[in-house]
Amino acid sequence: MATEWTDLAFLQLQAGNSAMWSLLPGGGFRVPGAAAQYESWRLPLAVILVVPMCLFCSVVGCRRRAWNQHFHADRFRVLVGLASKNAILIVEFAKQQQEAGVPRRQATLEACRLRLRPILMTSFAFILGVVPLVVARAPRRDAEALGVAVFSGMLGVTFFGIFLTPVFYFVIQWFAERETATKDAIAARNGDS
Repeated sequence: MATEWTDLAFLQLQAGNSAMWSLLPGGGFRVPGAAAQYESWRLPLAVILVVPMCLFCSVVGCRRRAWNQHFHADRFRVLVGLASKNAILIVEFAKQQQEAGVPRRQATLEACRLRLRPILMTSFAFILGVVPLVVARAPRRDAEALGVAVFSGMLGVTFFGIFLTPVFYFVIQWFAERETATKDAIAARNGDS
């Protein structure tokens, strides 16, 4: 008697880690889409910078637990979407406040204050919803691997994202304002000449 891989597991074994490469085009299409939505290349950067922390927390969480390499890309796609959603809540509101004439620092703090509760509610609802997958003890460890990866990634992005997203937004907007002030000074100097 012998064992062999069949069906979906066999196809994933043949594909190897090629599914990981599907993350790059996915991210490559998301950034221009977000840039078109915000009409700026800077604001999507404030959103995307949180994603590596999310993926890092997921990998650290899976280090000692079930780790099925065939489902990496699926877990990471879920986490990228959820991390981006939390960051977009803060960035979008801060942008609206700043466009209404509120100073950059106050707009960032106001966005954090008003968006903290919705972010925590949706994140913890998702985290608690994944707990049954984390404690699953099935012959196939796919559910547990998915649960642990998403659970640890969402915990990381919830705690780090709440603090890092406003910092990213504030710094990126500071660079944008500084660039605008420099261009205005150059234009004024050339106009006086």
